[in-house]
Amino acid sequence: MPITAANGLQLAWDRFGDAGPPVFLIMGIGAQRVFWPTPLCEALAARGLQVIRFDNRDVGESTRLDHLGLPRVGPLTAKALLGVRITAPYTLDDLADDTLALATALGAPQAHYVGASMGGMVAQHLALRHPHAVRSLTSIMSTTGDRRFLSRDPRALAALLAPRPTTREAAIDGLVDMLRVLHGDALPFDAAGVRTLAAQAFDRGPSPTGFGRQWLAILASGNRTRRLAAVRAPTLVLHGDRDPLIPFAAGEATARAIPGARLVRLAGMGHTLPVEKHGEIVDAIAAHVLAAEARPPA
Repeated sequence: MPITAANGLQLAWDRFGDAGPPVFLIMGIGAQRVFWPTPLCEALAARGLQVIRFDNRDVGESTRLDHLGLPRVGPLTAKALLGVRITAPYTLDDLADDTLALATALGAPQAHYVGASMGGMVAQHLALRHPHAVRSLTSIMSTTGDRRFLSRDPRALAALLAPRPTTREAAIDGLVDMLRVLHGDALPFDAAGVRTLAAQAFDRGPSPTGFGRQWLAILASGNRTRRLAAVRAPTLVLHGDRDPLIPFAAGEATARAIPGARLVRLAGMGHTLPVEKHGEIVDAIAAHVLAAEARPPA
């Protein structure tokens, strides 16, 4: 498990494939890099891509920022949902800068970025802040930050924001329950596989306050819809049409906001990366990256 200094932090990462265009996978809120399924990473590498997944700040084996504290999440969430600007210990811009710093440290100052959920938001910020560094952008089950696209299913939002248990078994049970709701009911839910993953994540180190700081980073970063018109990177938007947390309409809005973006509807997919959809996801990302790689750098 390599750890690399980046943007004043220590970020843990691993790699699949040792040659080809570099593709950095940015995971969602509170989720460690292992939530990028290993078979999906291996399938992307088999297409000739060099795939790097990593732990964002405040999760997994990367630097924890507990010294920043955790403001009162409830009142700040209520303010943000009413359209009031809030401040947070850090923002999605900081996470974007972390990602670029890691890529640069690993010898890939220009790379392809794939983000899921919050990771898609981070990738969008990266394309806005550092357009020269982004060869292509893929935004999966993500959003523009327009609060109208926050979950219309109260069960999904409640599952996401439920208090995190601190004991091992309760934490594993809680994560399985949360992902069962986010997965939706259109495709089979692999409870045993998710339980194994949840145990691995707990043993690598839970970070409930890190989750809270990342949630506030999302809320404090606001609505990117208008700014996304400035994105020049070739963009692919992947979104499940049964997503209970970030509805398919958010994917549509993301594709509309970014010039030339292509939207792919993933039938039956909720807010997870189910094995039944790995083939479609890998096909779409590999084709997108290789087409972007064939274009001359900006």
